[in-house]
Amino acid sequence: MDPVGQACPHFLSLEPDINLNSPNKGLGPTGGVDSLTGVSMEGGATGVAAVNTLPPGLTEEEAEELYSELGKVEEEINTLRQVLLAKERHSADLKRKLGLSPLNELKQNLTKGWQDVQTSNAYLTASATLDDIAQSEAYKKTSETLSVAGQKTTAAFSTMGTALSRKLGDMRNSPTFKSFEDKVGNIKLG
Repeated sequence: MDPVGQACPHFLSLEPDINLNSPNKGLGPTGGVDSLTGVSMEGGATGVAAVNTLPPGLTEEEAEELYSELGKVEEEINTLRQVLLAKERHSADLKRKLGLSPLNELKQNLTKGWQDVQTSNAYLTASATLDDIAQSEAYKKTSETLSVAGQKTTAAFSTMGTALSRKLGDMRNSPTFKSFEDKVGNIKLG
């Protein structure tokens, strides 16, 4: 109730608004700024009478009616949030009783999602296109060319490895390496 005894919209009451989603949260009898109108509410003065300016073309009666409707809608939103929260709790309880964990649920969702992807027109079209490409002459020639190139590269590396091994063996048998090996051996023993 406002000081005159008329019903005030709930967001202009003397009680502080603690609804976290409210544009007026934290405002109460100590005053503040009405976030809807931008008008200062000094010393806790509330109600439409405290609002000095109204949007153009809006009478006080229309403003009060809109505030009343807004209050009802916000109240319905809060009720729906409470109902949704209760339903989510009930759902979680049922899942727990059925032994469904969030991980199992995620696996099921991913499996279903992958099945949906595999049966989608886009996937089927892309798959058919890739099959067509794999059967094309250009793909076959490119594949053969890459295969031959890979074989030649493997042979070249093998030949290079053999030559390198032979050179290292020759170097190890050289008199310089033998002399070096004897000196290192003498250091270890000495």
